[in-house]
Amino acid sequence: MKATKLFLTVCCVIAMSVTISAQDIHFSQFYMSPMTLNPAMTGVMNCKMRVTANYRNQWSSVLRSDAYRTYAVGFDMRQPVGRYDYFGFGAQFWGDQVGSSSFGTLKGKLSGSYAKRLGGSRTSSHFISVGADLGVAQRSVDLLALYYGNQWDGGSSYDPSLPSNETFDLDNYIFLDMAAGLMYFNTFDEDNSLYFGLAFNHLNRANQSFLSTENESLYSKFTIHGGAELMLSNRLGVVPNAVVLLQGPSMEINAGTAVKFLLSNPRNDTYQALQIGAWVRISNTFDRSVLADAAILHARFDFEQFALGLSYDVNISDLKPASNRNGSLELALQYKICPPERRAQYCPRNF
Repeated sequence: MKATKLFLTVCCVIAMSVTISAQDIHFSQFYMSPMTLNPAMTGVMNCKMRVTANYRNQWSSVLRSDAYRTYAVGFDMRQPVGRYDYFGFGAQFWGDQVGSSSFGTLKGKLSGSYAKRLGGSRTSSHFISVGADLGVAQRSVDLLALYYGNQWDGGSSYDPSLPSNETFDLDNYIFLDMAAGLMYFNTFDEDNSLYFGLAFNHLNRANQSFLSTENESLYSKFTIHGGAELMLSNRLGVVPNAVVLLQGPSMEINAGTAVKFLLSNPRNDTYQALQIGAWVRISNTFDRSVLADAAILHARFDFEQFALGLSYDVNISDLKPASNRNGSLELALQYKICPPERRAQYCPRNF
């Protein structure tokens, strides 16, 4: 197991440090991190302001202290403009780190959106939203902590005194990153809605090489996502969500649904709801077109303006002999500030 852990650490770190074919960060609860998903979702909420926080720990059963750790915090708000439309403003900071070499990315970004009402009434409406963001990111790695193939003596023991024959002249770099997005959403009433969105990340395809003489452009990423919230009765509903991520040679699909139980009386002011669901994530590999990667178990609890989400990825890929089917634990938190307002129903409650 120790050899497996070290081998996986080496593969993960070198692959992401030297190439740019790896995918971006992702959350299993992608619907709980709206500005990570699509800049057009900035300010799209059923309240005035929103604070979000996400944390993901992946492959700790295999990599232990060298596991993937991803976190994000964000704040966004909406501002009425004209009679029915809205501007959205937001800021987000996220970080990602993996491996004994501390290969990681830190990014801060500002985002904005404009939501145009296409029609509706006091209790229902449908909008189209466009958004964009601009961020500054830093990628870094501890080059002294990297392991190289030619430092393995006979393939079984590691000898750090052996020359690596590898040269890097940068251990970190800073780059600009831009994205744009589009989304349509329709609220049939306070508890029933649907939405669809498209996003285009890494418009400028920044250089990702740790060699100052090389230029390795970051692959652009295309995101297609959608979901709905449909109440089947006064207390029971379903909340399906799906996302497709396409980035260079990489592909990922995450789709599933949750069952929603309304815990409070719909006529009361206090809103309480519990969601329990399951998703499946499939992706591709270099030697296989499609791979079932993980089954995702999810629970979410809403209490007035608070929302707490918990998910766990059960590994079902070829790595399960080493991972013992363990995958990743993820936490998500939202808090909304909702002052009184006289405008009509704006967007899905689940945002």
